Formats: sequence, structure tokens, C-alpha cells
Amino acid sequence: MPSPSSLQWLSLVATIWLQTINGANTDFPVYSSQLKQLLSISQVQLNSLAFASDAGKLFSWLAGFAVTYLPLRLILFIGAAFNLIGYGLQYLFLTQKITHLSYWQVFLLTALSGNGICWINTVCYLICIRNFSSYSRIAVGISTSYVGLSAKVYSDIADAIFHPENKAKAYLLLNAVCPLLVAVVTSPVIIEDLNAGEEEKHGPFLVMFVLTIATGTCSVLGSIGPVSSWFGSRELVISMALLLVSPALIIPVSVMFKGRSWDKVKKVYELSVEEGGGGGGGGEEGRKEVLKGEMKEEVGFKVMLRKMEFWLYFFSYMFGATVGMVFLNNLGQIAESRGLSNTTSLVSLASSFGFFGRLMPSLMEYHLSTKGYTNSSPGIMATMMVPMVPAFFFLLLNSSNLILYTSTAVIGACSGSITSIAVSATTELFGTKNFAINHNIIITNIPIASFLFGYLAGLLYQRQGGSNSCIGTDCYNKTFIIWGCVSSLGTLLCTVLFIRTRRVCNKETDML
Repeated sequence: MPSPSSLQWLSLVATIWLQTINGANTDFPVYSSQLKQLLSISQVQLNSLAFASDAGKLFSWLAGFAVTYLPLRLILFIGAAFNLIGYGLQYLFLTQKITHLSYWQVFLLTALSGNGICWINTVCYLICIRNFSSYSRIAVGISTSYVGLSAKVYSDIADAIFHPENKAKAYLLLNAVCPLLVAVVTSPVIIEDLNAGEEEKHGPFLVMFVLTIATGTCSVLGSIGPVSSWFGSRELVISMALLLVSPALIIPVSVMFKGRSWDKVKKVYELSVEEGGGGGGGGEEGRKEVLKGEMKEEVGFKVMLRKMEFWLYFFSYMFGATVGMVFLNNLGQIAESRGLSNTTSLVSLASSFGFFGRLMPSLMEYHLSTKGYTNSSPGIMATMMVPMVPAFFFLLLNSSNLILYTSTAVIGACSGSITSIAVSATTELFGTKNFAINHNIIITNIPIASFLFGYLAGLLYQRQGGSNSCIGTDCYNKTFIIWGCVSSLGTLLCTVLFIRTRRVCNKETDML
């Protein structure tokens, strides 16, 4: 039987595996063009299908309420079952095992799958927050970064097993089956409240960062055309699988050895505290504690909805990360309109840079935590929104493939970073007690923005092309202008949120 400390870290590894396959909706751009042909639908209808996955988040609050009454393992399997039903029935339809599905039935099935993602996310977030209470930001950052690899992992598996002509069918089958298989494997270690002593965590976290960066590097190299051509698709799948499995093998060993050394450090620390008169509780130490405590005010969702900070947060998220997600959802059509045939490499690039974008905040938090400080989540969000604005306008001004790849990498990294830090921002602004409900309410901005900006992009696309297919840079030029302006507004709102929350923090610090 593994020790509580080993189980604690294995629960984090379980969330990593779950998050790796929980971005099933991110591979939509790879097969969207083929799905459009198979279903004989228009561009507006295709954009509505991309929105459908996000529409499931409108009911993500159900998962937040359910965790109050149901065990996390059951929540996990409910999410996996939604994916199995939603994507599985679509797969059976495309393989003609089911004779008829109307467009709106496909829409509802996609929305069900999108809602399933929220249930699995809720499990992963709560495991990280409850099992690593003082290091929840770092744990959440590492875990959620692997969502950025989902499209890359699914693409590698599809390329290794299935024929290119069957992309839509292959991805739908993988999206249906993989979450359930991983849920079965990880369920034994989905255990809450496994805090096993904060002094043991720095060493294992460092090992986790090394393994995570290695995995992301492998993903990026596999997305670069000249490099990926040196390796076969099966070699890429095997290398990624080994890197994903390695934390489950290395971390328990690391914990065992690090635990002994940290026990010695703890004894030395306790002796020094006794000699120093108890370690002190005021002055500069008190200021650090306020910063490290993140000003966590426990706020219920009814009170949260009446706070100005909520609405600033809600709309800055909508006009920042969510606009980036809408761009990524339309990536297949954007690439096709610019004459780029290899959509898979572009989506894999966005996935890989999204991975590092999600990891970046936790790296910063890890470094600052060793110094006894923490950073401002709204401040990081505002900073990461800034590069998205020129990325959209560069797409408007330059039609080269280099700019398309560069802007895709920037938008993927920035939107990924904002999505990751948003989990910490929710706890920082509204506390951890009601996190499951609060955060699932906040992410309802995603389907709203996905519908508004995605539907508008589809209308402009069809108006410019005059048919269901548009070729040329003009297809998305007006859309890029709108997205760039909206991102500018999101940056402004998030900056205001940062200023407001910093003032509150300074007032509380001055009171000590």
C-alpha cells in the first residue's frame, strides 16, 4: 500500500493524465473541414458546432453542485460517460451504424460532450486544491498545462493508427473512448485531502517541472515539420507515452528520498524557531503571510455575482482567453482559406505552445514560493493578454504562412496561460470553499463569447466567399480586426481588475 505522501503525488499524476485527454474539443479544427463535407453543412452551421462544445459549459455549474453530494470518482465517471455518449453516437452515425442524426441532434451531442469536459475538470481542480492546499497554484498549473497537449496527443494517435481519409471518424472514436479508459485507470488514486506535510513538496515539484518541460519540448519538436519528418508517427506516440508515464514511476521514489532530507530540515527549523522566540508573527513576516495567503475571502456565488470584481473578471476572461479559443476553433478554416493544406501541424503547434503557456504561471509561482512571496493572478492575466492584440493585427497585415504560424503560437500560449491562471484567480478573488460552483459560473463566459464571436466569424466568412467555401486572406480580415479590438478591451478590463485587487491587498497589509 503506497504511503499517504506517495498517494498525494500519484493523485496529481492522475489529474495530469486526465487533463491530457480532456481537451477532446481542441482537435476539432483538424477534422472540421472533413466533417463539414460529410454532414453537408454551411460554414455558419460548422461554427455553431464549434460553439456547441462550449455551450456545454453553460451547465458546468451542475458539476459544481454535484460535488457537494457525490464522491469525486462518480463525478469523474459521469464526465467520461458524457464524452462516450456524445462523441460515440456521432462516430456511429459517420460509420453508418446509425442511419440518421439531424444537425440539431449532432449539436446537442457535441454540447453533452462539452459538458462532460467540465465534470472531469472539476475533479482535477479539486484534487489539486485540496491535496496541495498551500501549493494549489503550482499543482493546478502543472495539471492544466497538459490540456494543451490534448490536440497533439490525439493527432499523434490518429496518425499512427488510422488512415488520413478517415480523420473525422478517427478523432470522434478517440474522443469517445480515451476519457473513459483513462478514468478507469486513474480512479483508484482519485482521493481527496491527502495533505502530507508542506515541507516535502519543493523537491518533487522540481522533478515534476523537469518532466513536464521535457514532455512539452517533445511535443513542440514533433509539431515542427522538418523535425517530425525524421520520426514516424508511432515513434512520436511511444515517446509521448513514456514521458506521460514517467511521473508515476519517478515521483514516488523522489518523495521517499526527499522526505528523509526534509525531515532533517524540519528539525533544524524547529530548533531555530525555538531559539528565536517562536518565529515572530508580525512586522515583515506578517506582510509576507498576507501576500502568501492571497487575501482569500470566502465568497458564495450569490455574493460573488454582486461584486464588481466578478464582472471585471468575467468580461476580461471573455475578451481575452475566450477570443483566443474562438480563433483556435476556427483554425482549420483559417488555414484552408489561406491555402495551407497541412492543418494538423498548425493545430499541433497551437496545442504545444498552449501547453507551455499554461505551465508558465506555475513556474513563476514555484520560484516566488521559494522566496516566501506570491504573484497577482489578475496581473499575470493582463500581461498575457497584451501579446494577443498585435498577433491578431499581424494576421490582417501579412498573409505569409510564417505570420500565421507565429500568431497561432502566440495566441495559443497566451490563451493557455490565461486559462491556467484563471483557476488560481478564482480562489484568490473568491476563496476555495465555494470554488467548484464559483469557477463553473465564471467559465459560462466561454459559450457566450464562443457563440457571439464564432457566429459573427461564420457570417463574415460566408458573406466574403459568397458560398460555403471562401479562399483568400479577405475571408477573415474583418474578423481579425474585431478580435484584435475585443482583445484590447479585455486587456484594459483586466488591468482595472488588477489595480482594484492590489489596492485591497495593500489596505489589508497596512492593517497588520
